[in-house]
Amino acid sequence: MTEQRFTVDTEQVGIRADAYLSSVGDLSRTAAARLCETGCVLRNGTPIGKKELVAAGDVLTVYLPDPTPATAQAQDIPLDVVYEDGDLLVINKPVGMVVHPAAGNPDGTLVNALLHYCGDDLSGIGGELRPGIVHRIDKDTSGLLVVAKNDFTHRGLSAQLSTHGVSRVYFALANGGFREERGTVDAPIGRHPRDRKKMAVLRDGHAAKEAVTHYEVLAQYGAISYLKLRLETGRTHQIRVHMASLGHPLLGDTLYGGGHTRFEREHASLMQGQCLHAGELSFVHPRTGEELHFACPLPPYFEKLLHILDATN
Repeated sequence: MTEQRFTVDTEQVGIRADAYLSSVGDLSRTAAARLCETGCVLRNGTPIGKKELVAAGDVLTVYLPDPTPATAQAQDIPLDVVYEDGDLLVINKPVGMVVHPAAGNPDGTLVNALLHYCGDDLSGIGGELRPGIVHRIDKDTSGLLVVAKNDFTHRGLSAQLSTHGVSRVYFALANGGFREERGTVDAPIGRHPRDRKKMAVLRDGHAAKEAVTHYEVLAQYGAISYLKLRLETGRTHQIRVHMASLGHPLLGDTLYGGGHTRFEREHASLMQGQCLHAGELSFVHPRTGEELHFACPLPPYFEKLLHILDATN
C-alpha cells in the first residue's frame, strides 16, 4: 500500500472530496470516490466521504491499495501483420481496438490477440499486461505500430524512441483552414489540470513534457484540412492536443473539440472517433541494423470521407 498527502489551498475550497482528489492527483473521479467509500481517504486523520466538501488547510491522506496482479489472456482475434521476423512484428491496428488491457477494456485488445498469435514469444519488459508493446496508439486511431518479440529488441526500439530515431507519420482530417502549408507545434503536454481524462498544452511550471509535432497541409476542402503529421516526440494524445491547441480539432474528436460541424453531423455514420491514421513507420532493426520502412493505406471510412470531400469541393 502506498500513501499520498495533499493540502487544500484557498482556490480549491468548497469542492467535493472526490472532485478535489481527481484534480490534484492521478486518480479518476470514480477511483477517488471508491477510495473514499472504502475508508482509504482521511481528512486530518478522520475518514472523509466522497461528497463532503474540503476546506482550506485540510490535509487529505490517500491510501492506495497494492494493485491486484492480472494476466492478459490469449484470444483468437485476427491481426493484420504487415511484417514479421524472429525479433519483431509490425501490425496495422484497426480502429476500435485497444492496445493493452486496462480498466474498462479487460479483453479484446491487441495484447490479447498477440498472446494467441505469438504464444510465449513476446518481450516481457512491458509486464504481464503489456508484453511486447513498445509504443501504442489510441483506440480510435488506426495504423502501424511495432511489437517486440524479445527483450533485446524491446530495449533497442525503446532507445530509438527516446532519441527520436523512430519515424512515425500520421494522416488526419482537421477542422478549419491553415494559412501556412507547413508548420511545427512545439508545446509541452501534460495531464489536464481539471479533466483527468484529457491531456493539455501546459506552461508556467506545470508538470508537462516536451512535445513537438510537424504538420503539412496535403489538401484544403473549404473548412476541412487533410494533413500529414510527423511526430518528433510521442506524448499521449499528442497530435489531437496540438491540433486542438491551434484551433483545428480533428474531425470526430469530441474529447478535444471536434464532432460539432455540419459536415461531421451529416456524416456521423462514417465517423469512428478521431480521423487519425498512423500511415508510415520507420526504424532501424535492433539486431540487423537494417533501416526498415512501412506504409499502410487509409482505412475505408477515411477514404470514404476523402471521396466525399473531393466530390463536394
